[in-house]
Amino acid sequence: MASINGRKASEIFEGQALLYRHIYAFIDSMCLKWTVELDVPNIIHNHGQPITLQELVSILQVPPTKIGKVQSIMRYMAHSGFFEIVRIHNKKEDNEAYALTVASELLVKGTNFCLAPMVECVLDPTLSGSYHQLKRWIYEKDLTLFGVSLGSHFWDFLNENPAYNTSFNEAMASDSQMINLALRDCNLVFEGLESIVDVGGGTGTTAKIICDAFPQLKCIVFDRPQVVENLLGSNNLTYVGGDMFESIPEADAILLKWILHNWTDENCIKILKNCKEAISDNGERGKVILIDIVIYQKQDEHEVTGLKLLMDVNMACLNGKERTEEEWKKIFLEAGFQDYKISPLTGLLSVLEIYP
Repeated sequence: MASINGRKASEIFEGQALLYRHIYAFIDSMCLKWTVELDVPNIIHNHGQPITLQELVSILQVPPTKIGKVQSIMRYMAHSGFFEIVRIHNKKEDNEAYALTVASELLVKGTNFCLAPMVECVLDPTLSGSYHQLKRWIYEKDLTLFGVSLGSHFWDFLNENPAYNTSFNEAMASDSQMINLALRDCNLVFEGLESIVDVGGGTGTTAKIICDAFPQLKCIVFDRPQVVENLLGSNNLTYVGGDMFESIPEADAILLKWILHNWTDENCIKILKNCKEAISDNGERGKVILIDIVIYQKQDEHEVTGLKLLMDVNMACLNGKERTEEEWKKIFLEAGFQDYKISPLTGLLSVLEIYP
């Protein structure tokens, strides 16, 4: 076989395939957005059985000229794992039909574990379009990607745009619902605690899950004032507005779910020092609980590492980062903590318990 610059033609074609796969990768996201916007998972769910193309386009009321286009998208999404193509039989004919998979079940709105708000938030063109500015951003000394594209830090942008703030909070709440599954096996993490502060807890989805699982535990949701205002608590759940860079309410434990990856090491150390101050009078019970990513390139499966590294690029655009165990350890020690323990939580997230 021919050789070009020491490469076999077959190797060059493989390189071309990889290149094209990434060139057109944005279509993956747009097809996913299309699926959610047209409520296709809900249509199949409400249909009660796999749905044929003709049934689907009839419900969607698409023009006849677009039936083949819908088929192209559905076929690709099935190939990508979002639907399963099955055969259904009746007396007259044998047809292909689309059934839900685990991934598309997570897009059925109105269910306990629905990630559709995450799709809608992340793929909003105002936010996703910011990634066209990566080249410009990399030459800006201090600006985040959103600072370059939107003219303000992401958190300031949310404060100034209530609709986006609502969308973001709904996305984070949908992600927190997934924690419900994982926390069922985490009794030891919360055992012996009498109080906990969920820093950056949003509208309280994770806190409510913890309160239901541990009714004896007093839980405080601590977030930006505009996030928690007008939210009503319960017997063991209260909402407090404030700034984690200033101070954090006192408790036996401080919970930070997917918070520190938003920030630089310096900012993480500031936050953790405030956490340490908040638990300083709670003896042996005092600890900080992180739910976050730990990068294990040598131990994790290739696909899991790929997702974690992709999330790292995403957080870098906010001037944050995903961290290896050594990088976590460094900021724990610099914040004045003495010890830590890491336990797996989901395929992506770990629980990190930090002790003063």
